[in-house]
Amino acid sequence: MQPEDLVRDHTIYACVMGSRAFGLATDDSDTDRRGVFVAPTPLFWRFEKPPTHVEGPLDEQFSWELERFCALALRANPNILECLHSPLVEYVDDTGRELLSLRGAFLSRQVSGTFTRYALSQRGKLEADVRTHGAPRWKHAMHLLRLLTSARDLLRTGTLTVDVGDRREPLLEVRRGEVPWPEVESRMARLAAETERAADRTPLPAEPDHRRVADFLRRVRHASACRGDV
Repeated sequence: MQPEDLVRDHTIYACVMGSRAFGLATDDSDTDRRGVFVAPTPLFWRFEKPPTHVEGPLDEQFSWELERFCALALRANPNILECLHSPLVEYVDDTGRELLSLRGAFLSRQVSGTFTRYALSQRGKLEADVRTHGAPRWKHAMHLLRLLTSARDLLRTGTLTVDVGDRREPLLEVRRGEVPWPEVESRMARLAAETERAADRTPLPAEPDHRRVADFLRRVRHASACRGDV
């Protein structure tokens, strides 16, 4: 079985991510597709295991095998958590719907650390651009502001919202380079401070619900084995 066959025949959830999901798309925006597939259980009984992820077969398409996807989500990986909350769902079957019903089980106070570390790494790249070229990559600056806002609101409310809503135009002004870099830096610092305060009183639990997710994965694997999926 080719990796592309796993995506074609065993996808349980597929969505659009990137600027289109964030509500920040422009005329030249790509369509970034993300998905989750379930490798048939009998494939794990071989020495050569199925892939943990597959690129393609479409352009800008990337899919994770269910176990890898769940493991990353339990670690509060920002990209994975946002994928689970995309407002642009292209395909979902019964197993995918159960995965989506578990969205809350993956959320925990760990998002404070993972989102912050990711934001810091991106901030470092922007500052390097400023030192080298005199200006940041404005699109990346826009997305960092979006991420910081998303993290702050998630910690405040316990709910992850992907679409930026009425923040679209101020963020696009950053992307167009219409906001001076010192002002962008000020916004980032303010959001970082607000995120830190939100983490101190967040309604999110200390840990994700590992047991609930593990039970879901076990049942999916068992059902696949009983059907004799290939």
